[in-house]
Amino acid sequence: MAFDWKQVRLLVFDLDGTLVDSKQDLAMSINAMRVEMGLVPLPLDLIATYVGNGVRLLVRRSLGTGADEEKVERGLAFFLGYYREHMLDRTAPYPGVPEALKKLSGRNMAVLTNKPVNFSREMIARLGFGAYFTYIYGGNSFPKKKPDPIGLHRLMDDFQVAAANTLMIGDSDTDVLTGRNAGAWTCGVTYGFGAHTLEKVSPHLLIDDLRELPPLLDGPRAG
Repeated sequence: MAFDWKQVRLLVFDLDGTLVDSKQDLAMSINAMRVEMGLVPLPLDLIATYVGNGVRLLVRRSLGTGADEEKVERGLAFFLGYYREHMLDRTAPYPGVPEALKKLSGRNMAVLTNKPVNFSREMIARLGFGAYFTYIYGGNSFPKKKPDPIGLHRLMDDFQVAAANTLMIGDSDTDVLTGRNAGAWTCGVTYGFGAHTLEKVSPHLLIDDLRELPPLLDGPRAG
């Protein structure tokens, strides 16, 4: 028997690539860092493939295999300062996200991202989404980042919701593996910049637009 999606009691969202299209601001901040360090800019689409496992790894990948720890630290410090000033220059919610969140309001909802938590909370607040999420946890909120399930386990404890009633929603294999590692249900979104990785992990649910989620969770209407 197929799972009854109306049993979902907790929705946990990834941020970059799922709720917001932040590819340009992340990439332009990385390229500003590279220019500062005497390197040539990288293609935006290449930088996008480095996103999803935390800012340190993003910086390390963007600097190349020859970068030592001192160079990574310098690059990270510049990137964080630059990105803080420019993280909403071009970043915006994906089409359908504001409408979907409005329809989902009143449910238990949280954000679990590998982006630093202060950046995440500021971004969500400035985009006007803060009221929807009871908790926002970032890549530095716990000893380990996604796909380790520690953050998702914490959220299930925070809300007192079982894994069997929890849905992890994201654009990448990292998010699906996080849900899988926690024993939760998983939903992949095909529009994000990590969507090419979803075919490797087979989420329980795959949607092309976040507006598909509310009616699924509400179930068919009578009449």
